[in-house]
Amino acid sequence: MPKQVHIRIEDKLYDDLSKVSFASKKSIQDCIREAIVFHINRELPPRRNGTAKFTFIDLFAGIGGMRIAFEKNGGKCVFSSEWDKYCQKTYAVNFNEIPAGDITLIDAEEIPCHDILLAGFPCQPFSIAGISKKNSLGRETGFLDKTQGTLFFDIARILKAKRPKAFLLENVKNLKSHDKGNTWRIILETLDELDYEIFYEILDGKNYTPQHRERVLIVGFDRKRYGSSVPFSFPMKKSKARHKVSDILIENVDDRYTLSDHLWKYLQDYSAKHRARGNGFGFGLVDLDGVTRTLSARYYKDGSEILIPQEGRNPRRLTPRECARLQGFSDDFQIPVSDTQAYKQFGNSVVVPLIADVGKSMVKTLEALDGR
Repeated sequence: MPKQVHIRIEDKLYDDLSKVSFASKKSIQDCIREAIVFHINRELPPRRNGTAKFTFIDLFAGIGGMRIAFEKNGGKCVFSSEWDKYCQKTYAVNFNEIPAGDITLIDAEEIPCHDILLAGFPCQPFSIAGISKKNSLGRETGFLDKTQGTLFFDIARILKAKRPKAFLLENVKNLKSHDKGNTWRIILETLDELDYEIFYEILDGKNYTPQHRERVLIVGFDRKRYGSSVPFSFPMKKSKARHKVSDILIENVDDRYTLSDHLWKYLQDYSAKHRARGNGFGFGLVDLDGVTRTLSARYYKDGSEILIPQEGRNPRRLTPRECARLQGFSDDFQIPVSDTQAYKQFGNSVVVPLIADVGKSMVKTLEALDGR
């Protein structure tokens, strides 16, 4: 449970906090918490990672899946950002570092220089109205105009200010078709305008864990530094899944993860209703020798997309630890939050070994380009 701390502050400080609260559209309590996080970050000793081959930053960090993947490849994280307080808690417990808060409020100049930028950013539509107006007036538009008001804007401004050697962006497969393709087009145009050589691919997590999870990955290398002849390629796709659900299951699971009679009946009736209409909606009862559907952040609601069959009993949800395994997190990864928050966190995370494999290819490419 979150702890409460009561403090007294001067009238002037309260007035200043009120102004910040109004401008940021956040409560005064959240403003105070983010200020505390910012200062504690300066005091906590970071988790040591030996001699680093490269440095990176972890934006929209979640619980640190991409960080783990790049630390496995010899990298050192020099900055992280994540606004969700529950994710911050999980991140802090596992990395001894509280991520900075809302990236939109962080000046790019405050971010340390780094070799690689990592970001699993949220997907938002871009407004083209302002661009069309500027075009009609004969004025040029750049990435600041194209991406203003979206979280991708913050990635773009940091790339422009810090010019890392490379970056890796991760998003849902449907990013390419989001907003009728407008979002994808502007992202690629922006990255090209920033003078990065771009590579992208849709990769499936089932080649690394027993989960069908397709994500689009965008990798970029600085053309100002390396030119356009960059020898990068994504890891080869595997033709068959090498993993099965039974590999990640816990033997003795608490009864609370078994569906109640009421919920199980509801899910069966719901599925039957949609089958009768010719739709494919419904629960996903897992083949223990196969792979699961995609774990989503809504898994906490009823667990319907991934249900584990049990002989003589109703099926059950995955436990948070099993969700962690499904995403490729090791069992020493700590889960300090409630089941509800844990399901959201792992549902929003990445397949760690997939990202590590892509990271391995990126590091190998950078080493070749830098002549190491």
